[in-house]
Amino acid sequence: MTGNNSVPAVKKRKAKSLDKKKAKMGYVFVLPFILGFFVIYLPMIVESIRISFSEIKPNLTGVGSSILYENVGFKNYSYALFEDTEFVKTLITNLKDLVLDVPAIVIFSLFLAIILNQKMHGRAIFRAIFFIPVIVSTGIIEYIDMKNVLSETMGSTSIGGDGGQAAQTGTEILNTMDVQKFFASMQVGQGLVEYVTGLVNDVYDIVNRSGVQMLIFLAGLQSISPAIYESAYMEGATSWETFWKITFPMISPMILVNAIYTIIDAFTTETNGVMTRISYVNDNSSMPHAMAMSWIYFLVVILIIALVAGIISAYVFYQRRD
Repeated sequence: MTGNNSVPAVKKRKAKSLDKKKAKMGYVFVLPFILGFFVIYLPMIVESIRISFSEIKPNLTGVGSSILYENVGFKNYSYALFEDTEFVKTLITNLKDLVLDVPAIVIFSLFLAIILNQKMHGRAIFRAIFFIPVIVSTGIIEYIDMKNVLSETMGSTSIGGDGGQAAQTGTEILNTMDVQKFFASMQVGQGLVEYVTGLVNDVYDIVNRSGVQMLIFLAGLQSISPAIYESAYMEGATSWETFWKITFPMISPMILVNAIYTIIDAFTTETNGVMTRISYVNDNSSMPHAMAMSWIYFLVVILIIALVAGIISAYVFYQRRD
């Protein structure tokens, strides 16, 4: 009896020992980030908070630093919210664009992942083609895209009374009138018309920002056991039913990950209007005002991420492995 009881005990000790080793290796992998955060980033964060509550003045005493930080409380935050109208207006516009862009990017990347997960010839090539925009949208290519050289060139070459219309056709695929004519018999509201128009005209940007999300969805789709689909087909389930009853619940954690990633990516891109405004204030006006705007922006981002994560998490399905 004693010998039989000792075998499970030894297995438990080995399992715990293996878990401890894995945990230690995890700490080893995150150690560079932890050290970098406390040594480099944390002092910068504390300094930015101090500046956001201060006013910079020259030190006329000649003792110590050449500048002094005078505590002014929430004066800089009040300026950012109530006096600098451009910051609030840009922030609201950015939030409206986020509401439109995030669902479109997540849905489009999921659609691409489902297509590219099918068995077909040249599947790896198609995956690489759709991921190329993520690679090329860096460095000089991103700078050219930001400046929109093509649109400026097409706008400048248009002459006469049709110049505005020619420039518009160079940057837009559809206009609102075209979509209204298409949906005329459906009694569709103006809001949906503008949403569809915006999505079609931003199709390049949506494709350009869907590569990483597509790979995450592909990884989630490939982790689903084929035996689950085989069982469903043997029971007579259609492809539509298997998607909503099997595929969608199984990749719901990936939807949460991609939604948060897309939000962070949209808030931190160089073309973001709020970050452009903060950089302009920092370079041309006042660093304390810019720091206050940065922290307001950071808190807004955290609140939105928490809200989205809380809503989506209520519908996420996690497969039990035990």
